[in-house]
Amino acid sequence: MNNTTTNTNCKPGNIHSVHIPVMGTGFSIDTPIKVAKYGISSVISIVDDCLIEDMRKYHSDLRGKDYTPITNEDEDHRARRITAYLNLVDDIVQDEFAKVRSSQFEPGSEITKYFELLAEDSPLKAQYNTMLAETDPARKKELQENLRAQMKAGSIDVNIMTKLDRPNYAKDKTELPSEYSDALAALRGYAQSKLNSAIVFSAGINRRLYSYIEKFKDFYADATGTIKKRIILKVSDYRSSFVQGCFLAKKGLWVSEYRIESGLNCGGHAFVSDGYLLGPILEEFKKKKNELIATILKLCNEALNAKNLKTFAEAPAARITTQGGIGTARENRFLLEFYQVDGTGWATPFLLCPEATNVDQVTLQKLCAATENDIELSEVSPLGVPFHNLKESPSELEKRRKIELSRPGSACPKGYLVSNREFTELPICTASRQYQKLKLDQLQTLELNPQTFKERAAQIVRKSCICNDLAGSPLINHHVVTKNGIEPKRFTAICPGPNIAYFSRIVSLSEMIGHIYGRINLLNGVARPNMFIKELQLNVEYFVKEVKKIAPAPNQKQIEYVNEFKKNLLEGIEYYRELFPKMIEETEEYRTRTLAQLQEFKERLESFIAEHAAIFSTAPARHLVAA
Repeated sequence: MNNTTTNTNCKPGNIHSVHIPVMGTGFSIDTPIKVAKYGISSVISIVDDCLIEDMRKYHSDLRGKDYTPITNEDEDHRARRITAYLNLVDDIVQDEFAKVRSSQFEPGSEITKYFELLAEDSPLKAQYNTMLAETDPARKKELQENLRAQMKAGSIDVNIMTKLDRPNYAKDKTELPSEYSDALAALRGYAQSKLNSAIVFSAGINRRLYSYIEKFKDFYADATGTIKKRIILKVSDYRSSFVQGCFLAKKGLWVSEYRIESGLNCGGHAFVSDGYLLGPILEEFKKKKNELIATILKLCNEALNAKNLKTFAEAPAARITTQGGIGTARENRFLLEFYQVDGTGWATPFLLCPEATNVDQVTLQKLCAATENDIELSEVSPLGVPFHNLKESPSELEKRRKIELSRPGSACPKGYLVSNREFTELPICTASRQYQKLKLDQLQTLELNPQTFKERAAQIVRKSCICNDLAGSPLINHHVVTKNGIEPKRFTAICPGPNIAYFSRIVSLSEMIGHIYGRINLLNGVARPNMFIKELQLNVEYFVKEVKKIAPAPNQKQIEYVNEFKKNLLEGIEYYRELFPKMIEETEEYRTRTLAQLQEFKERLESFIAEHAAIFSTAPARHLVAA
């Protein structure tokens, strides 16, 4: 019996080389409804099932579809809410896509917009242009029908941040089985949906979650070799990709895409890559892609064979894509051509595109006006992970108001980020009013000097209720009310990447896609460094901050960490010194300026290292204190 799959059609074709990544919990919550009909793929966060239920009701009511609430009292309500919403989104997208495909090829029509959005080098765009130039009516109609046959909707992908895996409890406060934890329930909700799409796992490996995937047949190839639900790993480096890919392969699970994101030059949570820069990371993927795929294929086939499932005769498609800080069409094209990535992700600029994302008007205007100084890599996230934050967001302003009233902290209405058991039996969130009061009361007992007390107190109340406030915008935009019919006050938190400083106006979807593909330029004229230089700047600033933090009394582990960070930064700088002259599409003036900026950061870094020579000494033992 032949137990080998010969057809490896494990993913739909990609109409666009660009995708819209997940943004917060709310900003891309219904992005597929807006853009998938034009062939653009995007990602929904499935963290916040309360928001998901609100959006299911909104979109059901808007379109006159039946809606039956799934309440907190219902069994497995989190998974069921996610399944129901994703099925609704799929229904809406299919309906909208059918309307686009059946519309007439005429100026201003939806099908015309579909094809005009395509990149100029797209084979489908070339066919479209041939159709436009055709003068014979019969032949023109034939070409139009051929174009319709090749149209595809964008993928409705979802995201799980693997670190958000809160246990859940029954009414009697006993912990429910592990499959009811937040991450596993979210996975189950996606797995039980009818979507043919991909799930993006971010924030590192969660072994319990990854093992749970085995229970769902849609993640395995069917008899034709098609994988209905594909796995995408959002990663920061090659090693992480290899480790996670092997872990899944040993279960017979194929990774269909490795999505490489800049550690610091991105929106939302920033997972620091210890000075290892995006350029060298992409270079490693370029050189080792074949090795990665060959290793994963061997492990995957061994596991499939052990499970008596069909093996792959050849490796299914495994895309390499990248995202984080891309800002110009030339940068985008360089990544596609030089590093041979299969696609790119653009997030932050789409926050200024209401045709694609949900940002309320107040916050939208703040984003339009935002400069480099208005965005900070903050410590506001209860996860304890650096978080890009708009300093003057409605959420931040409301947090400060509460602090001034001596009522810091949030009521913690959703609790997705609860993790602290310092004062309570059940975990609570460090951004909650309960935790901050208990922690401040404890601080009062320590008899600290006024300045130290002030600094420590500021650290405690700095945490923000991001799991609730990141969902604010769609609820504000859609006027979602509470059960008693009242629309409550909502305060939006928003987490753009540094790139937002270079875009300053609200744009249409056609304009944003046109910018990405080089048809127009949406930059605001503010001096913008190359994306690699910007990432280097962010890493140097982070490095300096971390060294200053440990300088008074570093331990061995800290010394090893900053020395490794230093090494990676300096190696990255040397890599870029050879890379930048290869950017032949850029002007000579641009390449000269970029090399000069690179040298400036090298000198700044070397000067700082020299100032802290004791930490970077090859014999630092005399400076150590107990770890």
